[in-house]
Amino acid sequence: MHKLESAITRSCQVILWVTLSVIFVILCANTLLRYALGSGLQWANEVPEMLFPWLVMAGVVLAAVQGSHIATTFLRDRLKPQAQRWLSIVVWSAVAAMYATLSFATYRMLPIVHDEKSPILGIPTSVTFGCVLLGMLCLMLLAVKDSFMAIKTPAAAHSEVTAPNVHY
Repeated sequence: MHKLESAITRSCQVILWVTLSVIFVILCANTLLRYALGSGLQWANEVPEMLFPWLVMAGVVLAAVQGSHIATTFLRDRLKPQAQRWLSIVVWSAVAAMYATLSFATYRMLPIVHDEKSPILGIPTSVTFGCVLLGMLCLMLLAVKDSFMAIKTPAAAHSEVTAPNVHY
């Protein structure tokens, strides 16, 4: 499970850095050309528009890996360790099922959006939708991993891991 998370993390980090760098270079070059020559590159708007969703989706998946998404735990924290464990199993399984559903729906949309092409470069919109599909699949795999981790973790250890340190 750790290798899966590590592979997803590395892939998303590479996507994040490559897309951010390419977008930055293109936007800077286009701005300089506009100031220097009075006109920029015609395709310079299309590439960042196509890469930005990849950047965002990689960030979303990395946030999920790090547990950086917003969570409300006050109800869960009131439960006994065994109940917390079962709640985690149910919640992560439901999250995995929802991401699987979103992945399937996105996959079915790919042929529809493939016919739409960018005006200048002629790149199909399915390239951009591909990042949504890959992101949802990664999020589903991470949720399955978390569900298995909740199953494997004993209730006493589970409460130590998930409950915050509360001092009265």
